[in-house]
Amino acid sequence: MCLSTSQQKGDTPLHLAAKNGHLGAVQLLLDYFEVRNEVNHAGETPLYLAADGAHEDCVLALLEADCDPNIPTTNRTSPLHSVCEKGYMPVVKLLVDHGAQMNIQNQHLQTPYHLAVKNCHTTVIESLLESHCDTDITDHLGQTALHIAAELGKVDVIEIILKAGVNMEIKDRQGKTALGVAARADAVIIVDMIIKAERHFSWIKSNAETNEDLHDEFSLTFKPDHRAETKQVRNTLWNLAYRLLSKNEWKKLAEHWAFTEEQIAAIEEQWTGPNSYQEHGNRMLLIWLHGVLVAQRNPAKELYQGLIAIGNIKIAEKLRMEGEDNSKRKCEIS
Repeated sequence: MCLSTSQQKGDTPLHLAAKNGHLGAVQLLLDYFEVRNEVNHAGETPLYLAADGAHEDCVLALLEADCDPNIPTTNRTSPLHSVCEKGYMPVVKLLVDHGAQMNIQNQHLQTPYHLAVKNCHTTVIESLLESHCDTDITDHLGQTALHIAAELGKVDVIEIILKAGVNMEIKDRQGKTALGVAARADAVIIVDMIIKAERHFSWIKSNAETNEDLHDEFSLTFKPDHRAETKQVRNTLWNLAYRLLSKNEWKKLAEHWAFTEEQIAAIEEQWTGPNSYQEHGNRMLLIWLHGVLVAQRNPAKELYQGLIAIGNIKIAEKLRMEGEDNSKRKCEIS
């Protein structure tokens, strides 16, 4: 970069050394000059440029020299915004450890957490959550980071956020919760994961006295269940949804098990046609199963009681008898 160009940008020698990752020059300039936080014409400090360039050693030197990590640029972007957007995890940790404000908002009202989620940087997301960033802050569209993740449809990102126990009731400027956003995007897996999480944390709230060690035996996840140990019960639920339940019975079961109107509507928003209720019913049953297993209740007993409650005694007894037959066969084999 020629001198005239850097002069036009308002860069000082410390800006240039930091931007290009020249640690020796940065340390020398810090030793001889007291100015630390001077900004160029874009409002960028030397620390911002070092962070933006992922020059970890220069960032550390500047922070240890008491450079302010919270000076935003002219478009209100902080050093933490930049590194969270780009996924520079070591620099994220340095900035947070040295007092960077995690909840500062840029010109679009996005926090660093918004940008980490938008760009699917999972390690950065986890770090910010562990540092207790505010997950309820909304951007210029009224969206939380969960709304953004729901629209992107990234399972691993959604899983991290949901397990953190964030607020899922916040609505964006279009009146959509994250569940509504996922349903609109036809993100079937994400819709089901959010409903599982909503029901799980509602159950946790209403069962505060429940043993806190439950998750030692059931590793909490909201992803689809493909475990071998649940295959038999999942097959039973599939058979129930596709072959035994009539068109509106899955909804009756859902209402009996306290699914909300929004949750039922979100399930129905994907798939259409005369037989779509079969897929809707199967998804609802798998979401219900998740909650039953986490709570360590008996799925067969709960399902039997649910079918009796909606008046379908015939199917309830059919499944009960099949379950008893299966148990007998297992005993005979053993």
